Amino acid sequence: MRGGRFGSLAASPTLVGAVTVLVVVVAVFLSYQANQGLPFVPTYKLSAQIPNANTLVPGNEVRIGGIRVGQLKEIEPVSQPDGSVSAEVSMELNQDLEPLPEDSTLIVRSRSALGLKYLEIQRGNSQNGYQPGETIPLTAARPEPVEIDEVFNTFDASTRDAVQANLLEFGNALAGRGSNLNAAIGELRPLVERLEPVMRNLAAPDTGLSRFVSALSAAAAEAAPVAEIQGQLFVDLETTFRAFADVARPYIQESISRSPETEDVAIETLPRIRPFLANTAVLFSELRPGFHAFAPVSKQAAQAVVLGTKAMRIAPAFNAQLDPTAQSLLNLSNDPTSREGIRDLTTFSNVLSPPLSFITPVQSVCNYATIALQNLSSIVSFGDGLGTNQRAIVLQEPTGPNGEVGPSSAPASGGEDPSNFLHFNPYPNTASPGQDRECEAGNEVYAPGQVAIGNVPGNQGIATRGQIQDQTKKKKGKGK
Repeated sequence: MRGGRFGSLAASPTLVGAVTVLVVVVAVFLSYQANQGLPFVPTYKLSAQIPNANTLVPGNEVRIGGIRVGQLKEIEPVSQPDGSVSAEVSMELNQDLEPLPEDSTLIVRSRSALGLKYLEIQRGNSQNGYQPGETIPLTAARPEPVEIDEVFNTFDASTRDAVQANLLEFGNALAGRGSNLNAAIGELRPLVERLEPVMRNLAAPDTGLSRFVSALSAAAAEAAPVAEIQGQLFVDLETTFRAFADVARPYIQESISRSPETEDVAIETLPRIRPFLANTAVLFSELRPGFHAFAPVSKQAAQAVVLGTKAMRIAPAFNAQLDPTAQSLLNLSNDPTSREGIRDLTTFSNVLSPPLSFITPVQSVCNYATIALQNLSSIVSFGDGLGTNQRAIVLQEPTGPNGEVGPSSAPASGGEDPSNFLHFNPYPNTASPGQDRECEAGNEVYAPGQVAIGNVPGNQGIATRGQIQDQTKKKKGKGK
C-alpha cells in the first residue's frame, strides 16, 4: 500500500515538475539573498565614517582577522565641518560581535588584483562598545593602504632609466672584484658568530621586540596624518643645518670640544650660585609691583637714559678733574688753619641753626622779609625837592573807658564808641616750629564788639601781600 502510494506520486509528471520548480525558486532566492544576508537572521547594525569609499560598493565584505563578519549595505557622502567630504558606510555585522569596542579601527583593503575591496575591522580592547545604530567616527579610520598598481606606477620611464643606470654601475663596481668579495664574505663569519647571541636575545619573549614593532607601527599610524608637516620640518632642518655648515669649523667644533670643560665648571659652580639664583627669583618677585608702578613713567625714564647718555659722554672730563679736586680737599682738610676754620664754622652753624629754624619760615612761607624791605624802600622813595618823607595817616583814636588816648587800668572794652575794644597779638604765628602753619601777622581778622588778645582763633592761611600778587600773575600767565 505504501509503496504503491509513493510510486503513484513519483509517477505523476505534474507533481514532480512542480516540486522541481519550487526547489529551483528557493535556491535562486537564497542565492540572491546570500549577498544581502540570509533572511530572518538577526544582525548587529553600525555605521562608520571613512576618508574615501572609492571602489567600495554595497555588498562588499566586512572582515575581522580575515574572516567575514558582515557586509556593507549603503554608502553615502558626508560633509565635514572643515568643508571636506568623506564617506559613511552602513554595515550589518554578525550579532555575536555586539558590542564592538570603541578603540577599534577601520581600513579599506584590496581583495584581489582586479580592484575588489573589503572593509577590515581591527578589533580593540576597550571595555566600552558601540550600541546598535551608532556611528564609528572618522578618527577610527586609517589611511588606505598602497595598492599594487600604485606601486607599479612608480616605475615610470625616468625611474626605469635610472634603475638601468644603477644596475649598470653596480655591475661595473662588482666586475673583477670576485676575490675581494670572497674575502669579505669570509671576514663576515666572526660577525655572524657574534650576531647569533644578539639575535637570540632579540627573539626572546622577555625582550618584547614584537611589542616594540607594534608600538612603532602605531606611532607610524599616528604620524601618517602629519607626514607633510614632518616633511616640511626636515626641509626646514636642512636649511638650518646648511646655515650651521658655514660656521661648523672652527666655531661649532671649538664649542663642542670645550663643552666638557664648561660642564665641569658648571658642575662645580652651579651649587654655589644656587642660593644667588633663589634670592634673585625672590628679588624679582618683590620688584614686580615696582615694575608695574614704574610703567607709567617709563617714557620719562627712557628720556632720562637718553640725557644720561649725553652726560656720560662728558663724564670723563669731569672725572679727570675729580682727582685733583679730591687732592685739594684732602690738603685743605689736613691744613691746621683750615680745620680751625671748619670748627668755627661748625660752631657758628650750630649756634645759628635754632634761630634760622624760626627765621626761615618767616620768609620762605610768609614772605615777611620781602614785605619789610618793600616798606623800608617806600620810606625813602616818596618826597619833594627838599627831601623824602614817610607817608602817615592821622587816625582818630576811639574814646571810651580805658581808651588809648590816656592812662588806663584795663584793656579797652566798650563805651560810647563800639570800636573801643583792644586787639593785640604780641606773638603772631609765622609758620615757625611748634606753631600752626599760618601767616597770622597782618592777617588777623578783626573781631568787633569783643577784646582779642593773643592768637586769633582759626587758621588765617599763608597768603600775604607779595604771595597774592605772585599768584595773580601766575593765573594771568596761565590764562594767556
